Amino acid sequence: MKNNNVSRRDFVKALGVVGVGSIVGAGQSLAQSTAPADAAASVKPAKVPTRPFGKTGVNVSMLGLGGIFDVLSNQLVLKQAMDWGVTYWDTAAGYNGGRSEQGMGMYLEKNPEVRKSIFLVTKHEGGDMTDALTKSLEQLKTDYVDAYFLHGNTGGFSAETKAWAEKTKADKKIRFFGFSTHSNMAQNLQDAAKAGWIDCIMLKYDHAIMQTDDMKSAMDAATKAGIGLTAMKTQGGAAIKAETDADLKMGGHFIKSGFTQQQAKLKILWENPQISCLCSQMGNTTVLQANVAAALDKTTLTAQDHAVMREYAEATRSLRCAGCTQLCEPACGYQAPIGDVMRALMYHRSYGDVELARTTFHKLPEFARRGLAGFDYAAAERACPNNLPIARLMREAGELMG
Repeated sequence: MKNNNVSRRDFVKALGVVGVGSIVGAGQSLAQSTAPADAAASVKPAKVPTRPFGKTGVNVSMLGLGGIFDVLSNQLVLKQAMDWGVTYWDTAAGYNGGRSEQGMGMYLEKNPEVRKSIFLVTKHEGGDMTDALTKSLEQLKTDYVDAYFLHGNTGGFSAETKAWAEKTKADKKIRFFGFSTHSNMAQNLQDAAKAGWIDCIMLKYDHAIMQTDDMKSAMDAATKAGIGLTAMKTQGGAAIKAETDADLKMGGHFIKSGFTQQQAKLKILWENPQISCLCSQMGNTTVLQANVAAALDKTTLTAQDHAVMREYAEATRSLRCAGCTQLCEPACGYQAPIGDVMRALMYHRSYGDVELARTTFHKLPEFARRGLAGFDYAAAERACPNNLPIARLMREAGELMG
């Protein structure tokens, strides 16, 4: 990894407006402040470091810009991301009804000279893959993307998909091919490593998931296979409620070190060199600035910091879906898409993103949405290692987003 050699004092002086000590509510995905956007835009700190992206031969910024926001009206965020070296840009065809791709395309059309500096990622969300990619390229105002993901892949790749990826690479419309995964992450990584032709994976990965033995083994397998790994959902959002006494306790510990618990959750993941990039939703410059602060700050978490994080993960495990749908969904006979509903509920309660929550929820088949309250989840609840009250959460999801 490149080392920008930025000291804490020099960096805080450079940022000024939102230093590493910004304090926010635990429900927010990242540290934020009330600093005005024009003040944030005026500072020019060092560039975010880069890391090798698996064995692709490409380095990517260790902080990635998640595009689940309406970037038609957030062009300043894109400019500031470029200025601060946040050059891994992630979007998808369906984000904000296509406006995310359109907003990035607007920026690239006005600033064509920056395209070669950006690692641009978008995702396939259904339908013919060639048609979907063609539409994405049109919206993004580019003739290629650096990585193309199957969005929310649950494992398994056909020979046809492999052939499509190879041809599309040969046609220079994509550079690398992979998938994103929100559930059964460890098994999906193992399967991709065995397949031998997947370039990159975006996976749900946080301070709790990283501690499990199956995830550690899967990360080792994917790394050995040369797969570039991007972490998402890095704050470990809760499905039940966003803030607890455990959040306040952990926040109090880390603020003494000069950064928030949200920044600490990023920093502990960056300590794993297997992760090339942490992709985070950053809809304004103050959020972006706080994340850049965490990326540039060189403070290493102590053994006590790690212990506090493990204690926090254990204290909040019953509030958070770990994505292990290979346990709960078979237990109830695959009657309900529990993992997808939990993800929508997380967007609603932890992110506060009602539009994204409803969009995610309404992608589910109508019969599944309408039948949520009527399924018997007793077996699924017994199978859940985090002891989540799945029946209650499914009912509440239907009431909130149905």
